[in-house]
Amino acid sequence: MSRDLGILWRSIRAESRIFWRSPVGAFFTLGLPLIMLVLFVALFGNDSIGHPEYGDITTAQFYAPGLGVFAAASATYTNIAINLSMRRDDGILKRVRGTPIPPWVFLGGVILSAVWVALVATIVMLGLGVAAYGVELELDKVPAMIVSFVVGTICFATLGVALTGVAKTAAAAPAIANATILPMGFISDVFIPLDDPPSWLTWAGNVLPLKPFAVSFTDAMSPFTATPGFQWGRIAILLAWTAVGGFVAWKTFRWEPVPGAPKGRRRRNRSAVV
Repeated sequence: MSRDLGILWRSIRAESRIFWRSPVGAFFTLGLPLIMLVLFVALFGNDSIGHPEYGDITTAQFYAPGLGVFAAASATYTNIAINLSMRRDDGILKRVRGTPIPPWVFLGGVILSAVWVALVATIVMLGLGVAAYGVELELDKVPAMIVSFVVGTICFATLGVALTGVAKTAAAAPAIANATILPMGFISDVFIPLDDPPSWLTWAGNVLPLKPFAVSFTDAMSPFTATPGFQWGRIAILLAWTAVGGFVAWKTFRWEPVPGAPKGRRRRNRSAVV
């Protein structure tokens, strides 16, 4: 076991180096959400928005945690799905499977590295919000933030592995990932504060995993939320999606390219990361 843990640690470090050596992926995961925070505050000002869920909070208090959650979801769900599907189509996963490295060690390195990148992205986002826009953090609610972050990132990492199994080729993975996470961003109180949306849109946002992640994390930062700030109902939804993602990944994940799937276009999508 100690040997496997040592390999796992080296795998995490290797995966992290691969990420930071990919400037496109690093930009879309860390740089773009930061730019969006600056632009949204510049466009809308930093006045109170009177959000129905979080209370009378400022624009930055709304966007900083929400965009931090979106960056965390992109670092796990989108990046894992795209990178694993590329490695599968390139035959890398097949070669890894033929080595003595246990499969759980390899996948654990991929997932934990993505969670580490998500943590960095969230800390940078909140750091900018606190330093530049007066975003508030309350120490009594930090445990609620940590629980929400851990459960949310593990949920989206599991869904990323599941998407790798669902996507037949590496060319399909970016399209499916972006086609699912971007609409979720608009209906999940991440890109725009929703004020009295249609009931079906509210229902969809509450059921899909991004809004429970965003709300449980953002609510723990709201000065109007009672301590300790845990949103156990939202966390239960994330745990349910984790179970769904784990089941789908178990049934569909492949270490070899999908037989009969087209392979000629996969390398052109290496920069298609959001």
